Parts: sequence; structure tokens; C-alpha cells
Amino acid sequence: MASKVKSSVYIDGEIWRRFKKYAAEQEREVSVLLEELMREELMLNLQAVLEELAEQGEIELDFEPVKPITGLVSTLVREMRDERNSLSGH
Repeated sequence: MASKVKSSVYIDGEIWRRFKKYAAEQEREVSVLLEELMREELMLNLQAVLEELAEQGEIELDFEPVKPITGLVSTLVREMRDERNSLSGH
């Protein structure tokens, strides 16, 4: 188990009261909920979530292709290639 750190922070009083009430309604500790929020914000659980989704079966991505505006894409690609070449010394 990772070591724990005690910290003091300043939070709006009304938000704190609501959060504590929410934690009590969920029958969870405030510190556990705060840690979960921090992990989500920092995306620390991303790999675990992706692995869990992969175990549930095939993951299907559904999206509509976007048609590029003529001329802009080729210009962008050219600029990116030029930048890459200048960085590599070519």
C-alpha cells in the first residue's frame, strides 16, 4: 500500500458541506472520494479501465469520417514534414 499524506486545503464552505453530505449518502469516506477524483483527473486509472473494457469483449469505435477542407490538409502535412526535417537536420 502506498504511503498516505495528510494535507490541508482551503475549499468553499458550502461545497465542502455538500461534498461531506454526498459522501455520507454514499456511505463512503470523504478522503476516499477525494482520492478517486484526483486519480480520475490525473487519469491514473486509465490503463486499468481500458484493460477492464478489453476483458468485457470486443471494443468497437463508431464515428463519422470528417471531410477535410481542400488544400488545408496538404499544407498542414507539408509544414509538419518541413518541421520534422528541420529538427532531424535534413
